[in-house]
Amino acid sequence: MPHFTMEYSANLDASVDLAGLCQAVHGTILSTGLFELGAVRVRAIRCEAYAVADLLPENGFIDMSFRIGKGRSAEEKRQAGEAIFATVTQFLAPLFATPHFALTLEIREIDAELSWKKNAIHPRLRQG
Repeated sequence: MPHFTMEYSANLDASVDLAGLCQAVHGTILSTGLFELGAVRVRAIRCEAYAVADLLPENGFIDMSFRIGKGRSAEEKRQAGEAIFATVTQFLAPLFATPHFALTLEIREIDAELSWKKNAIHPRLRQG
């Protein structure tokens, strides 16, 4: 279980390779060494309706949420967050050249007592 979700303003469709961004984040998550391959999920969710700052139509955003299970130190979580944020910031460098883009990331720990999972991918990947 790490689930990484990006909610993004629909006006970014023409300027951001979201599939490429998802793959870049996926690779960064794995490179931390903190998460098992079969557990990683990265997705982008398009927001059709949004209102950003002073409501200029050029304003856009990506709000990132990284939900992880307990068991990592504060330092490990900080390092993972910094690595992910650096990857995304570099990927989106052209957007930061404009005064119309906002990026956020929050890491949340999941309460294991209130989380149910069933994963048929783990056994296949663990065989190799």
